[in-house]
Amino acid sequence: MAESDWDTVTVLRKKGSAAQSKSKQAIISAQRKGDAVETSKKWAAGQNKQHVVTKNTAKLDSETEELSHQRVPLEVGKVIQQGRQNKGLTQKDLATKINEKPQIIAEYESGKAIPNNQVMGKIERAIGFRSRLGVSRPMNCVSYF
Repeated sequence: MAESDWDTVTVLRKKGSAAQSKSKQAIISAQRKGDAVETSKKWAAGQNKQHVVTKNTAKLDSETEELSHQRVPLEVGKVIQQGRQNKGLTQKDLATKINEKPQIIAEYESGKAIPNNQVMGKIERAIGFRSRLGVSRPMNCVSYF
């Protein structure tokens, strides 16, 4: 223990954080001391924004037509509902039979669903009616269109 020097004192301090060194107050005090200070503002730094106008944006802005998704007609929903009731099925039973959620059947019957040919085909096979044309006729009937 003879080698230890009891007079030496070491104080460990943290340097100022990056936020402190970038603060306005820290910049002003560095300028007063005469230190070299370089400041630059980065455009949209730390944000997930892009204010770039593209051709598509301008085209959408100039668009006057009201755009929306095509929905299942209410007549088709009524055909699905009648076919389901004729088979004695609930919405949940029909949904289980075609491996879809009951909410899907409810949306198709109320006319709120966006048409999907795969789902429509499953429903038509399950209830035995062609519902896409809005005409309720058995699938085995021959039509001459």
